[in-house]
Amino acid sequence: MLKEFREFAVKGNMIDMAVGIIIGAAFGAVVQSLVENLFMPLISAILGAPDFGSMFWVLRNPKGDVYASVKAARDAGAVVLAVGLFINTVITFLGVALATFFLVKAINRLRRQAPAAPPAPSAEATLLAEIRDLLKRTPAR
Repeated sequence: MLKEFREFAVKGNMIDMAVGIIIGAAFGAVVQSLVENLFMPLISAILGAPDFGSMFWVLRNPKGDVYASVKAARDAGAVVLAVGLFINTVITFLGVALATFFLVKAINRLRRQAPAAPPAPSAEATLLAEIRDLLKRTPAR
């Protein structure tokens, strides 16, 4: 059983998958930083909102306090509709999807497709070619 597990774990597909997961996690971190540190400030500047994360509505406020952040409201026991955090998550998702699309497109462009080898002629085609060659060698009468 140990031998079977070792063969399974060392198969090329498993190693490729592990490398893909590691690179995917690193790529996700880079794209998340791109969205949070570049895209979100630009979008906030264009729309005039300092930060989407600070956009929220308190639905039920048992203490009647005013809260500066979603975290503070939730810690105080208020029921909060965190619209800004949702918008941040959607924009992050769209950024990751867009970056992944461009990455896959670039990889596909770099991956050169080898020209397909012509298929081997069928037995009938080979026989016809031999007959043709014999007819060419035979003098005309």
